[in-house]
Formats: sequence, structure tokens, C-alpha cells
Amino acid sequence: MLSLFEAMATPHSIDRYLELVDPMATVRDLRAEVVAVRHSASGSVTLTLRPTRQWTGHRAGQFVQIGVVIDGVRHTRCFSPAGVEGGSTIELTVKAHEGGLVSGYLHRNAEVGLVVSLSQADGEFTLQTPRPPIVLLISGGSGITPVMSMLRTLVAERYAGEVTLLHYADGAEAVPYLAELRALAEGNADVKVVLAYTHSDDGDLAGRFGAEHLDLAAPWHAQAQTYLCGPATLMASVRDLYERRGLGDRLHTEEFTPTLAPPAEDADGTVAFTASGTTASHSGRSLLEEAESSGLTPDYGCRMGICFTCTTVKTSGCTRNLRTGEHDNDPDKPIQLCVNAAVGDVTLDL
Repeated sequence: MLSLFEAMATPHSIDRYLELVDPMATVRDLRAEVVAVRHSASGSVTLTLRPTRQWTGHRAGQFVQIGVVIDGVRHTRCFSPAGVEGGSTIELTVKAHEGGLVSGYLHRNAEVGLVVSLSQADGEFTLQTPRPPIVLLISGGSGITPVMSMLRTLVAERYAGEVTLLHYADGAEAVPYLAELRALAEGNADVKVVLAYTHSDDGDLAGRFGAEHLDLAAPWHAQAQTYLCGPATLMASVRDLYERRGLGDRLHTEEFTPTLAPPAEDADGTVAFTASGTTASHSGRSLLEEAESSGLTPDYGCRMGICFTCTTVKTSGCTRNLRTGEHDNDPDKPIQLCVNAAVGDVTLDL
């Protein structure tokens, strides 16, 4: 019966007609309505979302894709739920990054009743099952959201092991969940919260991450499983220290941006976007950036190679993976625009 209604609704899906009556009335599309908004830290907004019935929940540490319409165009980005694993609502804390189209829009305009598109949760940055006996969480800036989900989940499960959160921020005013973090530490003997401020001296630690911070916050870190999310500089510092100490297999990471290989010196050539009839010279940047510079607006979510939203068919030419440096000459192959660059002439079905 449903397929009959959908056939009658052609060329649009039945959900396109239902949303004219009620944006939250869907048959197949997954959406969410903002039911609470609060500004808990400088430059950030915390949203509570009520998803439609298709939502299957999230594991602590995973991300979702949120889509909003800005000036008539839908834009999608990835955000990590901060709530307890398996909750019926979704809590997101969004930091308005400079030049961030979606994060800035949500920070300025999100209000109760706003309906956004939503994906099911995804990602491999999750707490191990069974839970490890000792857990260290390290975060910086808005990287606190996935590890906050982990911390809340462990507390809700009455986790019997020791858990420490080491979080980096400019100062106390930039820490989302500050009051809750202090309450969790005070109310749970095995929970420790260490706040490191890079632009203030009134935290538990001062300055940027280093060996002394790790040894003070978690002297037992060699026996722990460590979960890390934050800016590239923090990620690199922690990863380097763990590798030097032979602890790389105990470090689990979620990155805001990919670690990219430098642009190739032989970046000459053209990119032909056949579906739009556009051709442009390229400079070795990601194909997503090249497309945007040519006036195209391909869909994307994370810009870091984890959500596959920007996947497009390369019909011919050679591309270089910006994370690994590997080259690919296969024609008619789906590639991710955000983590691939053209080598010579490339043709895309875009």
C-alpha cells in the first residue's frame, strides 16, 4: 500500500507532501525538532532534539549528520551527540567556528520548533564493550561532546572503574557543561575532571598538552584506554607522546579535520564537472574545494572523510588521497571529494 501512495506522489516522495502539513510527519525521512536551546558557554549553543520514530539511538562517541536550509539551500554537517548512550532525545553542543556556515547559523538562529534533517548515528569512535577497567578521556574545545557522552554513559551505567576527563579550553567561560562536570566529579568517587586552560591560570592545569600534564592528570595512563577528540594541534601532541611511549594501541581518536598530505608539486591540470558543464584548472586542493571554487555546491557533511556524503563518481583521470598519498587511476569509481585531489586531468560526474 505504501509503495502505491509513493507511486502516486511521483516525482516527489510522499514525505515531501507530508512536510507541507507537518515537518515532523514522515514515512521514511529521519528528522528532528529542536525542543530546547541554551547557551552554556561562550560561542556555543546546546540543542536538545526530538527525533522522529525512525531514530535508532546512538553509541557514546558516534556522530550524526544535521541538515539545515540556509537561503534555500540545504547544508549538512556532522555533530556528536553529548547525551547518554541510547537516549530517546539527542543533545548537541555546537561551537560557532569562524566561517562555519552551519555552526554559525545554529548558534544565531536555532530556536524551539526548528526542524532539521537527521541521519542515523555512525562512527567507530566508541567505548569498548565490555568497558575497559580504566578510562582516560582527553578533549579540547568542542571535542568535548563525544567524550561527554562517554562520561555520562559510564556514570549512568555505574561504571566500577576509574575515569578521568582532561579537557582543554581557553578559560572557564569556554567550557560547556562546566557545572555538570564539577558535580559529576564531586558526586562520584571514581570520576576525576581536570581542566587545563590555555589562556588563563585559574584552571587545574595551565598551558597546552605535554607529558607533564598527562603524568599529573593520569599517572596510570599506560594501563588505561584513552579516548581523544579535539583540535588538530592537541590531537597531534597526544598522538606523538603516546607513540613515543609505546602506547599507540591504547589511543582511540576522533578528528575534526583529516591529517592531509601536502599538496603535490605537479598540480597542473583541469577538472571537468560533466553534469554541470563546468571545467576549471586545479591547484592540488581537495576536489571539494575545487568544486566550490567553480561555483558548485556538492553535498558534504564532515569534510574529513568519515561520512561519505560528498562521494561522487570519477569517470576518468588520476586522483591522490590526501590522507595517505596513494594514487588511483581507475575510471568510473566513486571517490570522496573532501579527501581526494586531482593529479593531471580529471573528470567527475558532478
